[in-house]
Amino acid sequence: MSTALFIVDVQNDFTEGGALGVDGGDAVAEAITRHLAAHAADYAVIVASRDWHDATGDNGGHFATGDPDFVDTWPVHCVAGTEGAEYDPGLQTDAVTHHVKKGQGRPAYSLFEGTTDDGETVAQLLDEHGVVDVDVVGIATDYCVRASALDAIEHGRHVRILTDLVAGVAAESSERALAELAHAGAALAESGA
Repeated sequence: MSTALFIVDVQNDFTEGGALGVDGGDAVAEAITRHLAAHAADYAVIVASRDWHDATGDNGGHFATGDPDFVDTWPVHCVAGTEGAEYDPGLQTDAVTHHVKKGQGRPAYSLFEGTTDDGETVAQLLDEHGVVDVDVVGIATDYCVRASALDAIEHGRHVRILTDLVAGVAAESSERALAELAHAGAALAESGA
């Protein structure tokens, strides 16, 4: 029985000043770094995901060709190899055991939709390491954190959202997402970071 930490999309385009920056993103990056400094040894697997979209095309309709609706279509963000796709500088990734890229030509919200550079899926990583429990942190509470946590529950894991280590697009939709996750069986807790 072991535990994993999911660090979801703590990238420059999702923190302050980015293409889809959320308030509190930089602070969350720094708080996750403090959490890792104190607790990295508690985790058998630490998976960090990044949105990683193609520079050409609309990425399966994910990038808006006109005005984005901010539900299914979005402004251009996290293009592979750009500064916006890199981790926020406040996030120290030394303790990360697996880096996952998601998107790559299509819409992707859940960390489970990504793969490592070796082509391994997150589900495979969890099975290999006997992971039962998953802590979830990152950006954005109401989108990719929500989708990743719901997928982890669907994959039979016990999920805990560390609520002081997430940042959302909007307060109301973030509260709704946390309520939905709690209803689905996730525990909501503070990290103490």
